[in-house]
Amino acid sequence: MGKVETIIKSEIVRLARREMRRGVTPIKKEVWALRNALAQLRKSVLQLERFASLQRKEWEKKPPLKAAPEEVETSRFHPKLIRSLRKRLGLSQRDFARLAGVTPLAVYQWETGVFKPKKEKKAVLVALRKLGRREARKLLEEMKVLEQKKTPPPEKKAEMKSSKK
Repeated sequence: MGKVETIIKSEIVRLARREMRRGVTPIKKEVWALRNALAQLRKSVLQLERFASLQRKEWEKKPPLKAAPEEVETSRFHPKLIRSLRKRLGLSQRDFARLAGVTPLAVYQWETGVFKPKKEKKAVLVALRKLGRREARKLLEEMKVLEQKKTPPPEKKAEMKSSKK
């Protein structure tokens, strides 16, 4: 009788293990996929943190366009003056907007008199008055280089989109 019992017990154990494997295998695969995704996310976070620290260091090296508060208070900006400043610097509305830190639409509205620049943007415009064409072009090129560094190449964008799914 002992042999029959051990055979039945071993068969029950074998079937139980098989059933457990059926239930656990898909979960193991999901855990593996989640671990891989987590590893990729950690890598991308590290890259972004490095990039942010580099950007912070570059930003600290070079202060943004600023002017003295007294100059900002006494300065007056008429739509024609804004347009003449832009023309004197030889910039398009898009480039002027990039230097001023606004949208091209805002520059258009300043030039047409729909809106007046706010105080912080007035400070930037006063600082732009002090620049020449070469300095403005140089500053614009530096800004473009920084923007290109910020945006990842198209291959990395495609990888990012596929990893989100």
